[in-house]
Amino acid sequence: MKKNMYIINGVLVLFLITFISKLFSDSLDIINIALLHIIPVVIVSMHGNEKSTIFITLLSVIFFNFLYVPPLYSFNVHNELYIWSFIIFGLVGWIITYQAKNLHSQKRQNEIKESLLHIVSHDLRTPLATIHGSINLIMNNKNLDDAKIKMLLEDINDSSLRMKRLITNLLDSARLSSNQMNLKFEWCDFEDIIGVALEEFPTKLADENLQLEIGNLNLYWGDNTLLTQLLINLFDNAFKYNSNNDLIKLSIHANEKSFVVTIFNKSDTIDNKKIKNIFDKFYRLEDTNDISGSGIGLAICKSIVTLHHGTIQAISKDNGIEIRITLPILKKVDVV
Repeated sequence: MKKNMYIINGVLVLFLITFISKLFSDSLDIINIALLHIIPVVIVSMHGNEKSTIFITLLSVIFFNFLYVPPLYSFNVHNELYIWSFIIFGLVGWIITYQAKNLHSQKRQNEIKESLLHIVSHDLRTPLATIHGSINLIMNNKNLDDAKIKMLLEDINDSSLRMKRLITNLLDSARLSSNQMNLKFEWCDFEDIIGVALEEFPTKLADENLQLEIGNLNLYWGDNTLLTQLLINLFDNAFKYNSNNDLIKLSIHANEKSFVVTIFNKSDTIDNKKIKNIFDKFYRLEDTNDISGSGIGLAICKSIVTLHHGTIQAISKDNGIEIRITLPILKKVDVV
């Protein structure tokens, strides 16, 4: 409702201007009244929405024509001057809408640049600092025992995997945004895909926090690399936002028409209005600033699913969040 308040404001201004124009109609000529009726068009068109601009323009033209253009209280127009005034209403609205859209687009680009700067300055720097610190400890402390060295090497490995996932997401996001991603279809084994995806995470994390439920699956006709990235991003999101290290449940089943992938993790309750936005690029919940992440992982998931003609949705349930993906079977494997 708040999003469309500017339309309501424009209509209210139109009624106010109409009232003022009628009140002072004896002292206002037709040109001044026309100029007054352009004001609501300007107010609405500044928001850059073509449909809203067309609506308020038509409404302003109807009010102006019906109440002030002879013959009054009809929609008959006999003077070309008035027809041109109607065209000017629309032209003014279109010009302002066009300029507003450019400004909104520039603002969005600036927001994206700021988000990328945050990723580079924070989300990449954090694992890099861990790697640098661990290497310094190993190099400068000759008294470290094997257990401590192993722990530091694991930290280095985990941090490098985090950097790899983030960089891969940034590159994939750029390719998907520019429509440069060409699918390479082949027969894919989801059990193998899960195994490859889990190699991106610490073994202990997967062993202790992940519960798999895999049905009797045939091979799936899709892009193996993208489907692997899809599972990596789903795991990454679930591991990061899993509260209290509860079990994460991944389920993959197939029916006659599709493969259904669901992943569930416990988390803080998410408002239904917010959950609709989690697949938007760079979107992050306001109360998750202490959790590292770029906000593009789930956006990439949505793009990958869409490329496979599937659907993806987030559902708030059982004190957690479930991501449900439906991938249609585009080609059935021949079973001999």
